[in-house]
Amino acid sequence: MTYNLFIGRYQSPHKGHMHIFNTFLKEDKPVLIAIRDIEPDSSNPLTAAEVKALWENVYADNPLVKVIVIPDIASVNYGRGVGYEINEISVGDAVASISATEIRRQIIAGETGWKQLVDAGIHEMLAGLLRSK
Repeated sequence: MTYNLFIGRYQSPHKGHMHIFNTFLKEDKPVLIAIRDIEPDSSNPLTAAEVKALWENVYADNPLVKVIVIPDIASVNYGRGVGYEINEISVGDAVASISATEIRRQIIAGETGWKQLVDAGIHEMLAGLLRSK
């Protein structure tokens, strides 16, 4: 099986990410979510393992999704045609405006608007992780 790779921090996973992944999944194209193993800080409070667990919960019933943790990276490079494509997925303004920073702020502040931007299956888990930081 060949995968469509997505690399990110995903601090926090949200429906904007899912919109992009789902463009492939609805065509039965496998997705590989690669989470950069960064040192948590105030802007990126979740560990890679926590983010992995969140995505695995979101896509628990989808055999076309694989979630892995990768070392942090500085760049993605290639030297010649190596048999895969590099694509930018265009999304509408509504999807592009979803902000993980704003989601984190709302969770920590005890607001609820963020829930419409995040898969319902991880609301409790995500809030618990962020409020414990």
